[in-house]
Amino acid sequence: MRRTRRAGTRPELALRSALHRRGLRFVVDRPVPGGDRRRRVDILLRGARVAVFVDGCFWHSCPEHSHLPRTNTSWWRRKFRGIARRDRDTDARLAAAGWLVVRVWEHEDPDDAAESIDRIVRHRAGAHGPRRPHPDRRVRSGDGGGRGAAAGDGRVGAGERGRRHFPTGRRRPPPPPVRRRRRDS
Repeated sequence: MRRTRRAGTRPELALRSALHRRGLRFVVDRPVPGGDRRRRVDILLRGARVAVFVDGCFWHSCPEHSHLPRTNTSWWRRKFRGIARRDRDTDARLAAAGWLVVRVWEHEDPDDAAESIDRIVRHRAGAHGPRRPHPDRRVRSGDGGGRGAAAGDGRVGAGERGRRHFPTGRRRPPPPPVRRRRRDS
């Protein structure tokens, strides 16, 4: 159990990536707002007050994929009941504080889950005013949609960013090889 990751699991990363592609910005792995510091929210959308949990099928007793280990069955049964009880308590605490809780199973498609979360956020944001676009997503006129430089303006384009060029346009030569001394035996 010590090796079980608390944050940054593959299903969580896939969901975060899908949410980010939709323009949603969020904080990750934060304590439950106004609650116990040991309980943590996987993805927190602060503006819309939405808390997203990505639950693993084994640990959170998924109705489709849960199974009880064959050894020490009574201990595992108590453990899974305790986890389910803690999840319900966390949901109740967040709801009492004005947060909407969304639970996503690890086997769900991340794009489908992100779509439903995006709809929820847009609906909740409608009550709080229009959603502003992220400043990096603005389209600047004359430069092809905000990516790279305009043709012929002399700036380094998006594909060449980070390369060092001489004024003549040649690439910088590689550094000289490191010479090692021979050891006399």
